[in-house]
Amino acid sequence: MDNVESSSFSDAQLSIQQLTNELKKVMVGQDSVIEQTILCLLAAGHALVEGVPGLGKTLLVRSLSQAMGGKFNRIQFTPDLMPSDVSGHAMFNKQSDNFVIRKGPVFCNLLLADEINRAPAKTQSSLLEAMQEQQVTVEGQSLQLPSPFMVMATQNPLEHEGTYPLPEAQLDRFLLHIWVDYPSVEEEIELSKRLSNTVGDQLDVSAIQPVMSLEKVQELQFLLTKMEVDQSIHEYAVRLVRATRDWHGIEVGAGPRGSLALLRVAKAHALMQGRAFVLPDDIKSMAVSVLRHRIRLTAELEIEGIGASQVINELLQNVEAPRV
Repeated sequence: MDNVESSSFSDAQLSIQQLTNELKKVMVGQDSVIEQTILCLLAAGHALVEGVPGLGKTLLVRSLSQAMGGKFNRIQFTPDLMPSDVSGHAMFNKQSDNFVIRKGPVFCNLLLADEINRAPAKTQSSLLEAMQEQQVTVEGQSLQLPSPFMVMATQNPLEHEGTYPLPEAQLDRFLLHIWVDYPSVEEEIELSKRLSNTVGDQLDVSAIQPVMSLEKVQELQFLLTKMEVDQSIHEYAVRLVRATRDWHGIEVGAGPRGSLALLRVAKAHALMQGRAFVLPDDIKSMAVSVLRHRIRLTAELEIEGIGASQVINELLQNVEAPRV
């Protein structure tokens, strides 16, 4: 296995578990959201997060940044937000008598792009460049972003007025589409109890300890490249994605980037379990989050109230998985 010890994978599992436990110090419930966010980080991707306001999205990203000793920034996307408000701009320095670059909030390790669909396409595309190239262009000068770099962009599913929907080409750049649901009754009671002794309605992230360094994150990301993926697993991922292109009820299926993303996240899922190889169950576990934003359903299905997640689960039932 290219001189990679099996102990490296069990050590990785321990590190990931420590990170998960640290986030749970402040996050009440949302276990699936925490897991998917960490998987996205391990796979060096970016996440589109959807859910109503007040479910802890900002708290999660801030906590994750604290747990890995990284820099966190938040941008509230609005209709008047300019690309320079994201990437930065040139300022004239009177003392040196020349222009200097003032870096924007995108220069961080974890960026929360709040309500990304409220900004016009030109501003969205400036963030897309950062996500795709891990660099931005300011006044014709290309500037490298820190590493690791991860964007979590949020959308509010209930509000459509004054929004600029993300085009499919842009949606495809997000590795995962994470759905944040309401907490259970028990979780909401626990949240109420925790906040009863705080000033305001914000949980304190100062209890979070830096348990995983930025260098360790990069080490784990590199470890994914050394994982074994059987030929049958590659074929299974491709068959699943190709099935979205001719499935009844799907108007636009996922492109080749869908199968590549599915394999990347499946490897991260296997690493989280301490394995050095990918199983069909890793593919199945991540298929919905990887594919639901990459397909467009027919109007008939949407009228019937059938969502993308339901269709993908139906696909999983019909595309035969390999026996590995």
